Amino acid sequence: MHAFGRYLAAALAARFASEGTSLAVVLLALERTGSAAHGAFVLTAWLAPHVLAAPLAGAVAARTRRPRLLHVGALAGFGCAVAALSVLLGRAPAPLVLAVALLGGSCGPMVTGGMSSLVAGLVPAGAARDRAYAWDASTYNAAAVTAPAVVGLTAALGSAAPAMAALALAGALAAALAATLPYGAPRPDPAAPGTAPAGLGAGLAALWRIRELRAITSATTLAFVGIGTLTTTSVLLASRLGSPGAGGVLMTAFAVGALAGSLTLGRITAVEPGLLARWAMAGTGAALAAAAFAPSVAVAAVLFTAAGVCDGPLLTATLRIRSEYAPDAVRTQVFTLGAGLKLTAASLGAALVGLAAAAPPRALLGGISVLVLAAALLHALVARRAPAPAGAAATGPSGGSATAPAGRRSPGAP
Repeated sequence: MHAFGRYLAAALAARFASEGTSLAVVLLALERTGSAAHGAFVLTAWLAPHVLAAPLAGAVAARTRRPRLLHVGALAGFGCAVAALSVLLGRAPAPLVLAVALLGGSCGPMVTGGMSSLVAGLVPAGAARDRAYAWDASTYNAAAVTAPAVVGLTAALGSAAPAMAALALAGALAAALAATLPYGAPRPDPAAPGTAPAGLGAGLAALWRIRELRAITSATTLAFVGIGTLTTTSVLLASRLGSPGAGGVLMTAFAVGALAGSLTLGRITAVEPGLLARWAMAGTGAALAAAAFAPSVAVAAVLFTAAGVCDGPLLTATLRIRSEYAPDAVRTQVFTLGAGLKLTAASLGAALVGLAAAAPPRALLGGISVLVLAAALLHALVARRAPAPAGAAATGPSGGSATAPAGRRSPGAP
């Protein structure tokens, strides 16, 4: 199998485990403790470490002489944590469960942005890499389709515990596949000017300094405060509509739409990725707002699907922006930190919905839609270009400097 094909298989397995864990934790907690809020707090502990671990993971990945060991070890640790939660959740003391969730969540940045940062070393720059990022984004969406379906079906037939075991096995498979990937792509010469390994703060500095990175990071972080509540809210909404076990159906509908959106709208490379991201968030927010007024699970599922179709291109656009504008010296940090900020925002959302679990589900879903629509507006405001001085020439980033000016990375990029 070609190296990129093995990468896609590893990414799909890892993200299957990641996507399924969010729903399985809530369902298993509800099954064993009778409280969805308990699962929301464990999910918060699972997601919260991402923002702290992300810059460290990115810096270590950029400096390590054994990247294979780092990636495989992180994926294996992720899978072990899922297996431990399947045994401990609802049975062991809460501090122990939260500690395991924190440790497993610390491996999360390598499952998301850390793996995506490998694409640049597997596929040459240009249109081929843009298509590769669309395929990479589709692994998230394909996992989001299959994982909730497997978890929901398993929980409906008996218990969410076997589903957690299957997710742990998927993590182990991802680690095994990652061990077969090539990690020998040439790195910048440490002796060359401007190519010294970047410090822990360099990725965050790049996210702030480069307008395109600042716009997409701030917008998606705000959006994920809402998206982080969607799993728990879907369970509550389904119960409110008379089908307590249909939360997985709604999330599967959202994921099916997202997969369709990423494989269709996400592959339109002629559209500027910032504009694509903005319209994706606006469409997602509008569809979720309509779903808040759905009279039945069937209607809600249709609207969740529409929201997913709109959301599908967002990740592809985000990956394209990071690839085009992130300086080489901090590329992995930008990917891991961007993903970590989003997931930490999602953990904040999970905590908020845990505290507000007694609120009407329609109000919770309406709040999600407001946040996602606000994110689209935020992106438009931050990404707005100031009028260029007459005669000014655009400049592109240098290959390896962490202080390079913003600009597209290659003539082949859209």
